Amino acid sequence: GSGWSTWLVGDQRFVDDRPDMLAWETPPLEADVTIAGEVMARLFASTTGQDADWIVKLIDVYPEDYEDQKLAGYQLMVSNEVFRGRYRNSFEQPEPVRPGAVEEYAFSLHTQHYTVRKGHRIMVQVQSSWFPLIDRNPQTWVPNIFEAGEADFKAATHTIHRSALYPSRVEVSVVR
Repeated sequence: GSGWSTWLVGDQRFVDDRPDMLAWETPPLEADVTIAGEVMARLFASTTGQDADWIVKLIDVYPEDYEDQKLAGYQLMVSNEVFRGRYRNSFEQPEPVRPGAVEEYAFSLHTQHYTVRKGHRIMVQVQSSWFPLIDRNPQTWVPNIFEAGEADFKAATHTIHRSALYPSRVEVSVVR
């Protein structure tokens, strides 16, 4: 009964009501849009904790009136990645996140060559957990999260900032 073999193409609507998920989407596209090259997430974020996970997904949203009703409204994940906040400055020297500080988290969602069809929408989802795909982050500073004890797991509030000073975004190259 495992869905492990198909999780990358699973409909992403299952996270719509999660309190740790934000989403932005375009209006229906007036023409095909072909994405080619590296997809980059640049988040300006803060947390009340000392560590956080940032999951960013680029999604092709099928029209609600799609001819194949099984795909009507389908949210197909095109590109994705998880980034652990403690590695924002160095993978070799992880460090705690300063609670309340707005920091930039820049990471690749890998290269992609994909066409989003006319009438579809492009969505970006950001969430703070991808459990059970990715291990749980205790959100407190522990040198090794695999050795975190029950008391190390604390609730934290994460904020994505979007302004001229903190321009959170996903960058894609588009073929003209």
